[in-house]
Amino acid sequence: MGKRKSSKPPPAKQKPKLDATFNCPFCNSGKSVSAVMDRESEQGQISCSVCGANFRTPINTLSEPIDVYSDWIDACDREND
Repeated sequence: MGKRKSSKPPPAKQKPKLDATFNCPFCNSGKSVSAVMDRESEQGQISCSVCGANFRTPINTLSEPIDVYSDWIDACDREND
């Protein structure tokens, strides 16, 4: 009798990539806001290349650019209320 063939493991699932550029809430320009994550100083900075609006927030090791953007949107909402 022959040896059974071993089955191949299933292919690894790829993580979905999150956007790193966003829409500006002040000038409404599409994809003009980019986030910079400075892990050493634990600061996330986000700035618009069209109108120059910027925002800084503290980050941790699990933070992503979308987290900095959502903190910025939340801060804008708090200012408007």
